[in-house]
Amino acid sequence: MSAEVFSNFFMSYVGSIVSFACVFLLGIVLLFFFKKDVKVPAKALTYAAICLALAVILSNIRLYRMPMGGSVTAFSMVFVSLVGYWFGVKVGLVAALSYGFLQLLFDPYVVHPVQMLLDYPLAFACLGVSGVFKGRRYGLLLGYLAGVSGRLFCSVLSGVLFFAMFAPEGVNVWTYSFLYNFSVVGPEAVLTLAVLAVPMFKAAIDRVGMEART
Repeated sequence: MSAEVFSNFFMSYVGSIVSFACVFLLGIVLLFFFKKDVKVPAKALTYAAICLALAVILSNIRLYRMPMGGSVTAFSMVFVSLVGYWFGVKVGLVAALSYGFLQLLFDPYVVHPVQMLLDYPLAFACLGVSGVFKGRRYGLLLGYLAGVSGRLFCSVLSGVLFFAMFAPEGVNVWTYSFLYNFSVVGPEAVLTLAVLAVPMFKAAIDRVGMEART
């Protein structure tokens, strides 16, 4: 099936009902996944809360706002990734998912429930996978890159399904969606990766993380 067929389905009445049902079921799955308390020391919880607060503040310092949603910001995503890198995948996913809902609360751009799911909870939850690389060599760089790539994939899929009508005539919708969304996350990602590659900054982040875990 083509992207246009999927888009038409999701925008239809039946598609909307199916979409709401999927969102509801996903919520149930998440509740079961996180039903056991995630035991996080108070000190670590404080550091995680500070990271999310900094991420929210930086996300509101917009270098450029795109016409169909999305803004170019500076260093907001790395603070979300740090939670997973410091405390592991489960805590990272909870924090990143929470950040996604905060973004939905403070700066919503919603045309459809599936688009909302892709552009907010799922997209930002990807930043929590940085915990997979916890303790590994180049773990912070790899974790951040994996998280940003996941967010980009969700946003590209959202663009193909719900914003294909904005693609210029003759331009492949996947190419258009990728270029549009990369122009949102790409500049911040490149700048952040350059900073994280500096040994002094990497050492400082590891020191703070060690302090947060002790």
